[in-house]
Amino acid sequence: MRSVPAWAHVYVACTVLAALVCLTGLPGPRTPWWAVALLAALYAGCEQITRCRFVGHLAPRGMGTFFPVLLAGAFLLPPPVAALVAVPGALVSRVEQRPRALRRVWRAAQLVLAVWAASWTYGALGGPDAVVGPDFPDALLPAGAAVLTFCAVLALLDGGILVLAERVPWRAAWRGLLLRALAPVTAHGLVGLMMAVLWRSPYGPVAALLVLLPMYVSCWVFAQYHRERAAHQATIRALVQAVDIKDAYTRGHSERVGQASLMIARELGMGDERAETLRFAGILHDVGKLGVPTRLLRKDGPLTPEERRIVELHPEYGHEMVRGISFLGEARAAVLHHHERMDGSGYPYGLAGDDIPEFARLVAVADAFDAMTSTRSYRRGRPVAAALQELERCAGTQFDPVMVGALGRALSRCGWEPLVTTEPRRNVPAPAAPAGERAGGTADRGAVGRDAAGRRGR
Repeated sequence: MRSVPAWAHVYVACTVLAALVCLTGLPGPRTPWWAVALLAALYAGCEQITRCRFVGHLAPRGMGTFFPVLLAGAFLLPPPVAALVAVPGALVSRVEQRPRALRRVWRAAQLVLAVWAASWTYGALGGPDAVVGPDFPDALLPAGAAVLTFCAVLALLDGGILVLAERVPWRAAWRGLLLRALAPVTAHGLVGLMMAVLWRSPYGPVAALLVLLPMYVSCWVFAQYHRERAAHQATIRALVQAVDIKDAYTRGHSERVGQASLMIARELGMGDERAETLRFAGILHDVGKLGVPTRLLRKDGPLTPEERRIVELHPEYGHEMVRGISFLGEARAAVLHHHERMDGSGYPYGLAGDDIPEFARLVAVADAFDAMTSTRSYRRGRPVAAALQELERCAGTQFDPVMVGALGRALSRCGWEPLVTTEPRRNVPAPAAPAGERAGGTADRGAVGRDAAGRRGR
């Protein structure tokens, strides 16, 4: 919505008009306005916490963070009144992108429609009567239907704004929106239902509000976890971008090695956490090239023995760079040992067989596969089948046969899109690979060496 197209303005206006229609049927004087005011103030107060200068950075973020209050209103109040609870908080909510006023109005209208639909569904299925007394379990079905309705309305409206304001293709706009929101909103719905039950119990609204405390503590812990993960990702991105800037001819190689490493890890049945660490290992395997002089990485002629020894230090440079990053775990060993060979003829330490860490054996296969299948300005890439055949030929001497087999199975199921790089060479008359890929020239070790799988520059 940075520069909002005209059709998006029309869409927002229609949504606001529909929300106003939902609010026109407000009940009469018997409405518990004190409950409406309490829930609206609570929701608005929670939204304001995220804007506080001193504690806002500690508050959990995310559109759904305060949904239990809105869903409790949907379970306790008639539809028009329940929808009104969302308006003050939405209009004062934290908005980081412009146009802020339009975004707040859009958010308010969206929540009004979602809460109204959820409350109507809950009431139509007999939820308000079941929530009191021993019939409480009978309220679970109406509450579940209300949560599903709430998610569906939000997903429907969000998809429309993605199409009109963000120009997302309509076939992709709604894909996954409902499924991604369903699990967290269901958890919020259970908290909201618990609030409604306690509100109607002899303990009253005070007990109902206490339910929110452990829920928000959990949200805060979860938010801290995601902030930490975001910091990890930012650290890795910064390192990879630095490598890509220094060695332009392998730009994107690290990301693809990370992707191939993840495919192998999943094929081997590794858990999500370990597989993610392996992806980091693939992405960072060449970070040590930051310590290699740029003139050597981009040298067009053969390397001297001394220059080759310098380039072969890049795994150790990389290990020194990442050894203090604790969240990388086993990935650090892959950075150091991804040029070791099963027959012991690799570097930097000449490890052989199972002495080579598992992550390093895996990343070595992913690294070689991407190098062979990527088309550069100085040579054409191999077809995927030919690259796999070459890896299988060198399995047992250069590569771990288990890792090669896992990559083959993963590719047969998921496929692979090879890279074609059209970046022009810098006044080089003859097509020759950059020194970064040839540094260690292992042509005497077979075609994999010639295609840079056994090269010293990667």
